[in-house]
Amino acid sequence: MGVLERLKGAWRTRPEASQATDAPALDRQQRALQLIAAGNAHEDAGDCDAALRCYDAAVAVAPRLARAHLNRGNALLATQRLDDALAAYAAALQADPNYAAASFNMGNACVQLGRHEAALGHYRRAIALKPDFPQAELAMGNVLDDTGRQTEAVEHYERAIELAADYVEAHYNLGLSLKVAGRTAEAAASLRRAIELRPDYAEAHASLGSTLEDLRDLTGAQASYRRALELRPDAALVHSNLLLCLSHDDSVGRDALIAEHRAFGRRFEPQLRSQWRKHENSRDPQRPLHVGFVSPDLRDHAVAHFMAPILECLSADRTLVLHAYYNHASEGRATPRLRGYFQQWRTVAGLTDEALCDSIRADGIDVLIDLSGHTSENRLLVFARRAAPVQASWIGYPGTTGLETMDYYIADPHFLPPGDLDDQFTEKLVHLPANAPFLPEENAPEVNGLPATANGFITFGSFNRPTKITRSAVALWSRLLRELPDARMLLGAMPDESELGRLVEWFAAEAIARERLDFRPRCDLPAYLALHHEVDLCLDTTPYTGGTTTNHALWMGVPTLSLAGRTPASRQGAAILGHLGLQEFVADDAEAFVAKGVHWANHLAALAQLRSGLRARYTDSAIRRPDVIAQGFSAALRIMWQRWCAGLPPQTIDVSNAAALQAGAALD
Repeated sequence: MGVLERLKGAWRTRPEASQATDAPALDRQQRALQLIAAGNAHEDAGDCDAALRCYDAAVAVAPRLARAHLNRGNALLATQRLDDALAAYAAALQADPNYAAASFNMGNACVQLGRHEAALGHYRRAIALKPDFPQAELAMGNVLDDTGRQTEAVEHYERAIELAADYVEAHYNLGLSLKVAGRTAEAAASLRRAIELRPDYAEAHASLGSTLEDLRDLTGAQASYRRALELRPDAALVHSNLLLCLSHDDSVGRDALIAEHRAFGRRFEPQLRSQWRKHENSRDPQRPLHVGFVSPDLRDHAVAHFMAPILECLSADRTLVLHAYYNHASEGRATPRLRGYFQQWRTVAGLTDEALCDSIRADGIDVLIDLSGHTSENRLLVFARRAAPVQASWIGYPGTTGLETMDYYIADPHFLPPGDLDDQFTEKLVHLPANAPFLPEENAPEVNGLPATANGFITFGSFNRPTKITRSAVALWSRLLRELPDARMLLGAMPDESELGRLVEWFAAEAIARERLDFRPRCDLPAYLALHHEVDLCLDTTPYTGGTTTNHALWMGVPTLSLAGRTPASRQGAAILGHLGLQEFVADDAEAFVAKGVHWANHLAALAQLRSGLRARYTDSAIRRPDVIAQGFSAALRIMWQRWCAGLPPQTIDVSNAAALQAGAALD
């Protein structure tokens, strides 16, 4: 979940009184110090070129004055002349080998050059020269955190705080590292301390919101996000975090939820309308279409897992030219394979929204597809700039973007029944044969027999990410567990024992003893799939239901009991079950959920028979037919494009089956 960028350390020395005793040397140093002071003033005013001229003059006047070289290096660093900056810092160290600030700033330059180990070496030398150097401790922590060494990073942040108890950036960065390390309660405490020290610290409020979500405190998370937005109204990613959080909260009704999403569009779209420009794309309704996909998840991510088989089919479609706009700083193991499906691949994480919009226009994109919605690292403000003639959102987020500039939202009739949730979207809905395919892990374990047959009791399971397990989900599950006193529940992907307190308390408040709960830590994919051998029936989360986990469970022979609500996020589980003809596992209310769970606990033979045949059900399902989904998607793109060419507004499109496809081909 995205938060505002972690703050980095910074250091610049100011001129000090000279210790020289020789009169000519003293005069030269005083003149050099005056030039350094003038350069500092230019830097403070944002004129690095003028500052650099002053520092060059200072070096010429006093070439052995380390401070002159240091400040020259700083100006070069600020203008991204990184190798020259390193040379200037080296000159400062040559003039004064004990100059800790020069070692520190050499580390900063190495960080910008991506030389992390070299940077750590320079920071260590700076600390050795100046043991009370909190900025260097902070910088050490930053590099260690960036390279995945959170345990070491925490030590340096804590040392920085020892040296400077009120070092607000150290408290903030410590909180972020603790969060990544899974020490969530401690992370929240560090972020709160940063806010105490700086109440208007928008980044800390936003990060505290994300941390409180991990602690399942949705009310506190929303308050933190809203405070961050009061301080930084332009923080679109924080607003997206708020919307995703609201989607997990069943106390937020469907009308309030769509209103909050529309508020996102109202906040950002009007100020960007001035950047809209007429699209010069050729209005030929039959020509090959240039289709762009914007996503940070074309790597080892659930979105990539769903998209890969579709992209493989689309890459063979001669009516389409595929472009990727990859919005992540690093690549995963799956990235090279995914790149091969695109005629053009651009890594765009470093581009501003305006620059990315210009790039998309220059590439002549006809239809632009968002694969993120309001999840982390989205580029929705590019879509708000109307980067392409036709724009649509798909797969990444179960809900509207709230943007009037997003023309379509792509789904299927099981996920969004026609006419049922249309009012929850600013976009027009497109119905494919299936919203996304599921291709199971090739080396998945075989389906085993029903565990309850040997155990003598039923075991329920949940493998959804912990942030989906809300207070209301625990209350719902507990109602079923109370009806079946011998039943047990296995919960996977759990944090360590120290982070389970709130979850255990929720179950205890519902009279479910700790002994009935089996918490399992996060594990690799083979081990996770094998855990299904211990589960008879999965229980879905609410109000934000499962997607990938539901598919995995079904492939392992374990159906999921899901409560279908009235918001898009609450219908993901029901959609998957509907594709496999498992409506008997979809409940419309809590009473039906409990009744269905009790029914299956008392009909174990039928559950065992269903378990043995679930994989076969996939064979005839659209979920196992990426070629069919790709065909529907391509047909939908053509209809979208034809409407734009004809000057017609977006409208609902149904290509969910052959008959619907034929009907949708006629424009009106």
